[in-house]
Amino acid sequence: MSEILERVFSYCDDILNISIKACKKHKRAVKRFLKDYEDCQNEGSLFYFDEIEVEDFYWFSREFKHVEGVLEGQNVELTDFQLVLSANIFGFKKRRNGARRFRKVDIELARKNAKAQFLAIIAAYITFLGDERDRAYIAGWTRDQSSEVYDAIRTGIGSSDLLAGKWKEAYGKIEILKNKSVIVPLSKEARKTGDGKNPSVGIIDEYHAHETSEIYDVILSGMVARKEPLQIIITTAGFDLSRPCYTEYEYVSDILDPDSGVENDDYFVMICELDEGDDIKDESNWIKANPIVATYEEGLTSIRSDLKVALEVPEKMGSFLTKTMNIWVQKRQKGYMNMKKWKNCKVVNFDDDILTRIPLWIGVDLSATTDLTSVAWCGIDEEKTFIVGQHSFTPEARMEEKIKVDKVPYDVWEKQGYLTATPGEVVNLKTIENFIENFSEGKMIKEVVYDEWNALHLAQTLGEKGFTMVKMPQRIAHLSLPTKTFREEVYDGRVKHDGDPLLHWALYNAVTKEDDQENIMLSKKLSRQRIDPAAALINAFARAMYGMNVVDLNAYVMSDDFSF
Repeated sequence: MSEILERVFSYCDDILNISIKACKKHKRAVKRFLKDYEDCQNEGSLFYFDEIEVEDFYWFSREFKHVEGVLEGQNVELTDFQLVLSANIFGFKKRRNGARRFRKVDIELARKNAKAQFLAIIAAYITFLGDERDRAYIAGWTRDQSSEVYDAIRTGIGSSDLLAGKWKEAYGKIEILKNKSVIVPLSKEARKTGDGKNPSVGIIDEYHAHETSEIYDVILSGMVARKEPLQIIITTAGFDLSRPCYTEYEYVSDILDPDSGVENDDYFVMICELDEGDDIKDESNWIKANPIVATYEEGLTSIRSDLKVALEVPEKMGSFLTKTMNIWVQKRQKGYMNMKKWKNCKVVNFDDDILTRIPLWIGVDLSATTDLTSVAWCGIDEEKTFIVGQHSFTPEARMEEKIKVDKVPYDVWEKQGYLTATPGEVVNLKTIENFIENFSEGKMIKEVVYDEWNALHLAQTLGEKGFTMVKMPQRIAHLSLPTKTFREEVYDGRVKHDGDPLLHWALYNAVTKEDDQENIMLSKKLSRQRIDPAAALINAFARAMYGMNVVDLNAYVMSDDFSF
């Protein structure tokens, strides 16, 4: 075994023996590597381990020089942590064709841990040494973000004596003279124009800042023709749990979790973060999110400085947790729902038939006919657990516009069955009426709860067809108790849903307003995005909680919480 691989295994041993402190996901990534390496020794394995390739990458990296800081002028020496990353990315190969095993890579860790430099070495290694014409694309959400890694590549190869005279830069891209490979920073227009076709390397930098997955999708879809493409995400955590990065974070966390049942042999994952319950003031915990920065005194000093500011200025704490401790933080003023609690209520393999066996209350939020209109339902099973869901409607003629403005995939939600695009420029109320009638077939519908605004005709028509119609005034005195109680039921785990992404988005968007008596209700005016499915659900829940005696109405009226 080479000295390089000995360092890799020694680091893995230190992680598992707690000689080096690490979070549970980091440990799981190490265990996965060791298991996969052991499996590769069997002739029947689909993969083998190429030690020479790992060494080649290491020696190539030493051609780069540090261009700033205390190490300026010295050759780059990969840390043991970076060697483990490179051993996974470049070591495992497919027996059938010798291509790299991993097509996708997700590395999540705190800032200042040499991510731009590491990405630069990877991009240069593949494009300079490849036999075919490789195309490496650097994709941040903004051009400035794309330029950070691109500049690191240009600076890195410019510091190498070995690569001198072997490349040129023109028109904002680097071209390798031997094989005509290119390295290109993508502009924000790439998500509209589809630039980035046929990439062999796609680098998604700071994915948490991406408002949608458009750039990610453009690069990934363009890799189909490549023998061994490599898409890399390197990011810190963020504030917005509705963005695609958090969805990816949840998925790759499941890949590392041996109990999740999720397996993906094409995807390498490394997550370095503080574990739940870790004390941020305990300096020994910092290495969990900072596998490089927390190993030298200057790095520790920087973290101490950041923490001091965060403790003195509370507004800075969210940024400290996400950027320095790599913890996802839901940072929204008066945000209604803790989305992690909501996610915990998701039922895998949700049984739709349960809706035919329990009493249901339907809530309607019509909004404007050119906007999002929602119908939600709330039922209670024999265990007094709330079963909830929704279906929404939007004008087909305006859906493309709404996708661009709201920056969410209405078209995908339509294919998944959570949304209907209705013909024309407006949502026809007859469509809502027909949906409620069809949905109600074979079910025990107790009441249909509606907001009087713009719904009088719908209430009259459905009432004539035998539905019990209940008007729900959209005032804080009427909605405070159901709004608070529904959230309590979610937090206590007494709500079940099927993971509807549109309802998730609406609840995430929901912001509350509050009166002097601490009564609350969802506010469409304060909420940054659409909350119609959430509003419809609160309408349904407002009657369901009384209908099944979950809340004693008389006791509430007599309490201090009740007001007119």
